[in-house]
Amino acid sequence: MNSQSGTSPQYSVASPPVAAVRETRPLFWSIRREIWENRSIYIAPLVVGAVLLFGFAMSTIGLPHRRRATLLLDPAQQRAHIEQPYVFAAGMLVVAAFIVGVFYCLDALHGERRDRSILFWKSLPVSDLTTVLSKASVPLVVLPLITFAIIVAMHVDMLLLSNAILLTNGLSPATPGQLPLTQFWQVMLYALGAMALWHAPIYGWLLLVSAWARRATFLWAFLPPVVLAVLERMAFQTTHISALMRYRMVGWVTQAFVPHGKGSVFVPHGKGSAPIDPLTAIDLPKFLSTPGLWIGLVFAAACLGAAVRLRRNREPI
Repeated sequence: MNSQSGTSPQYSVASPPVAAVRETRPLFWSIRREIWENRSIYIAPLVVGAVLLFGFAMSTIGLPHRRRATLLLDPAQQRAHIEQPYVFAAGMLVVAAFIVGVFYCLDALHGERRDRSILFWKSLPVSDLTTVLSKASVPLVVLPLITFAIIVAMHVDMLLLSNAILLTNGLSPATPGQLPLTQFWQVMLYALGAMALWHAPIYGWLLLVSAWARRATFLWAFLPPVVLAVLERMAFQTTHISALMRYRMVGWVTQAFVPHGKGSVFVPHGKGSAPIDPLTAIDLPKFLSTPGLWIGLVFAAACLGAAVRLRRNREPI
């Protein structure tokens, strides 16, 4: 029997180059997971936008008559009347996004304990800090961007629809001076960012309650401040707590913008006044120098830190 004199073939496994190794990016994929599992993040604003667009379409029945009456006004009042439905639609979407963010935060950490999926997610190489930050990123980053995209798309549809109706009735469409949508979108993007930062302590508190409470997260989140406000009113005849809650809800408007008079934040309603550039309403230095902003961000960071510790030690419900 002849023996093989050659050596057995050697197989070497070459390691891929470092540049070819793709980063896992746990925070990015955790945010993707949140969007995939919580489709209401984008479905609810889309539904609200569709309802608003339908309502605007119904209101265009008398649009030619209203536009003829509007053209008799001075330039500032013309802009105020023409932009009114656009401002209203954007405002409703912003409110809807805030409500979606509130309910998302209340269920973000509580839901995974309720359905016991926390056992699976903890088995993955993703830290509690990354998980909590990904959930906080939804109301602070993802929702504002989704809302802004829907506002732009809705405004374009509204503009095309109104222009088509005006042209068929022998009227000219709105000029950029009467309806500065590009400038308005820049203001809206700034407003959404300012509102997200201003509401960060609210979202942080809701995530903390979601990580702590075993049930009834809505009551645990909102009942304590309401009870404290009522007790303060009864005991001291003051309203500091309720004023603080109101300031935290809507104070970003007065801190982030320069009011130009009554009515619209962007356009005054005084007779004979000239149209104002919407971008002049932005007051970023004032907003960034507001103590309430930074105090709120510190409080939000503390709440998120506590939520991380709670998630690390909490068991399924």
